[in-house]
Amino acid sequence: MTTNDQLLNRLKRAEGQLRGIQNMLTEERAAKDVLIQLTAVRSTIDKTIGLILAANVAANLPATAVTPELQAALDLIAKTK
Repeated sequence: MTTNDQLLNRLKRAEGQLRGIQNMLTEERAAKDVLIQLTAVRSTIDKTIGLILAANVAANLPATAVTPELQAALDLIAKTK
């Protein structure tokens, strides 16, 4: 299970990447390099969304409702993208 501290670390990493992208644009770096970094940020955000969604679903269901099949689906959501 992912803790809030782990989620915050992911978001701080994305924030740092975005600052780096801003610097890249200021320095007029190649579009290819900027796009690679933007894709990395998007991946971090997508993964964070999946982790929060899966944890929220699991937390709001009774423990008996979390079958192995549902847990596999939640794991898939958390790993999406």
